Amino acid sequence: MEGDIAQLGQFVGAGLAAIGSGAAAIGVGHVAGNFLAGALRNPSAAAGQTATLFIGIAFAEALGIFAFLVALLLMFAV
Repeated sequence: MEGDIAQLGQFVGAGLAAIGSGAAAIGVGHVAGNFLAGALRNPSAAAGQTATLFIGIAFAEALGIFAFLVALLLMFAV
């Protein structure tokens, strides 16, 4: 009985940690959308902000990968 409850807790925790992967996708959408909004307002400055765009996308994706790894650890290592 206690083993079943512990396994249930692992799966619930992994599911909650997996929400971070979806939040990372939302974050990437916001970064790209704000870049496009700024590029349409001032097209001459868009070329200089491309590196910032990729850095923002990389940070958002890194958080998503970290959430995915936490979910895997909760499912298989705990």
